[in-house]
Amino acid sequence: MYEKKIPKSFDCGFSVLMEIIGGKWKSYLLYLIDQGVRRPTALQRAIPSASRRVLDLQLRELESHGILQRKIYPELPPKVEYSLTPFGESLLPVIASMDRWGEKHLAQFEQLVKQKPVEPQPHGG
Repeated sequence: MYEKKIPKSFDCGFSVLMEIIGGKWKSYLLYLIDQGVRRPTALQRAIPSASRRVLDLQLRELESHGILQRKIYPELPPKVEYSLTPFGESLLPVIASMDRWGEKHLAQFEQLVKQKPVEPQPHGG
């Protein structure tokens, strides 16, 4: 896995939170896994706009941070399932709060997206 040359600094709780759930799909992956979607192929079907590579990377990061555990069943082809660790379950109130906020502001956000002006194209020369 790629290691950044500049060490990360975790000087506040928010920096820790963003390290753990700051990826584009991480919080949604946690939500889906909590809802019972646990196999990589099912997660991919639930998030079709995300590439399999990105989802795999983010699942591995969540696993390395102790949020998820991966179980590989000894069968052919191998079956893999993810589940939340107790540490991961401690994030569920945060994820639920994010979901409630999104639900509460869904209509307002949809209106903003519809009204978004077209970005002017840069002039050449």
